[in-house]
Amino acid sequence: MKVKEILAASDRTLISFELLPPLKGGDIGKVYNAIEPLMEFSPSFINLTYHRDEEVIRQRPDGTLERITVTKRPGTVALAAAIMKRYDVEVVPHLVCGGLDRHTIENILIDLNFLDIDNVMALRGDPAPGERFFTPTRGGHAYCSDLVRQISDMNRGVYLDELQQNPIPTHFCIGVAGYPEKHYESPNLSQDIRNLKRKVDAGADYIVTQLFFDNARFFDFVERCRAEGITVPIIPGLKPVSSLKHLEMLPRTFHIDMPEALTEELSRCRTDEQAKEVGIEWSVGQAKELKAAGVPAIHFYTMSRSGNICEILKRVF
Repeated sequence: MKVKEILAASDRTLISFELLPPLKGGDIGKVYNAIEPLMEFSPSFINLTYHRDEEVIRQRPDGTLERITVTKRPGTVALAAAIMKRYDVEVVPHLVCGGLDRHTIENILIDLNFLDIDNVMALRGDPAPGERFFTPTRGGHAYCSDLVRQISDMNRGVYLDELQQNPIPTHFCIGVAGYPEKHYESPNLSQDIRNLKRKVDAGADYIVTQLFFDNARFFDFVERCRAEGITVPIIPGLKPVSSLKHLEMLPRTFHIDMPEALTEELSRCRTDEQAKEVGIEWSVGQAKELKAAGVPAIHFYTMSRSGNICEILKRVF
């Protein structure tokens, strides 16, 4: 079932989660162990992140250097199918521009379509490690809106090979990312929302936001999106703080602000367990306010750890 249909059919705030595929050579059982406790809360869909290949320089035994390609978290398509087979839940695999050309993207989408996976999350993705700016892959897309347009074309039966005979339209519901505090590369929030509008105009069906800790930022973001003519559902994304290092790591990694009140509480913590409890309490407050405001769903970034998420859900839902 498509995410947009799930959202339209509900008159209450739904729940969704985001998980990481296991590292290469890792055990899928760890993913199942993260999902099992969350299924008690009947999530409407589960997102699976996609991780582009990386090029690294390694030293050979003879001392010379070689450039090799490293795949750290493969198997997103297979994992999506495995989860849908094991659990009664819709899965939303991520698809990124970085590291993929249009033909590879088309083939991934064909595989997803064969597996009856109805949803996909379209993202530009981050620059490759060592790159200051995002560089599109040769034959790939520079912007997420172009990726959305390719998926939308396939939904209309338009494939890359113009001479293809009787192509079958796909049926993807397309999610995209929004940034309540703007994407770090955008000069300001207004321009960033105009870029988001381009993704919606290209065919995006709903928006999931980057994590944030100040609900006022989210409510302002939604209001400005509506003023820009964006009418699709906007789902807030939450990630609870779970360790002391998150006080510095989360703002630096995700280019977000932390409210002074949250920062002060975390500064008084002496252990990761204390920081985790502060993170739970803060997210509970956020989720309760968002739920009271009638948001269509709340999306939790789990990092494949479910203990603190379960505690939040018990207190809110």
